[in-house]
Amino acid sequence: MSPVDPFADVLTANAAYAETFVDDGRPGLAGVGLAVITCMDSRISPLEMLGLAKGDAKILRNAGARVTEDTLRTLVLAHYLLGVDRVLLLAHTDCGMTKNTDAAVHAKVLAEGVDTRSIDFRTISDQRATLVHDVQRIRSWPFLPPTMPVAGGVYDVRTGAIEMVVGADVTAEDAPRG
Repeated sequence: MSPVDPFADVLTANAAYAETFVDDGRPGLAGVGLAVITCMDSRISPLEMLGLAKGDAKILRNAGARVTEDTLRTLVLAHYLLGVDRVLLLAHTDCGMTKNTDAAVHAKVLAEGVDTRSIDFRTISDQRATLVHDVQRIRSWPFLPPTMPVAGGVYDVRTGAIEMVVGADVTAEDAPRG
């Protein structure tokens, strides 16, 4: 008995996609100058929810839509090489990162025999305060222009609406506290 390819379904789908694929010649630049940082949650479709098309924006995703060192590194590249001139940070309702603590995640993984205590999972105890902090982290990153618009909001996975928490013209100190 041969092993089953765990990727057969997606590779078969890709083969069908590639049969009719037409390269539209778009460059790898952000067509509308936007970078969106959001969660890896599969209920989120960043382009559709913002009325964008393929090639319009650079999409960065990770657990909890957190601004990590890698996110900041990627934003520097996106700005200086790929046409990004504004950043929208979007958390979302019903996020698993708000339902756990780092200690709880470590315990769950340790129950499977893996010690992850060296990893900071960046779970979120206060989503609005975390969003304000992470927007300010981008704004104050010395390798990005201090005038680049950065805003943050929360996408509601039940309604599709975005509630802005930090506007592009609002400093973190003036942002609403939830």
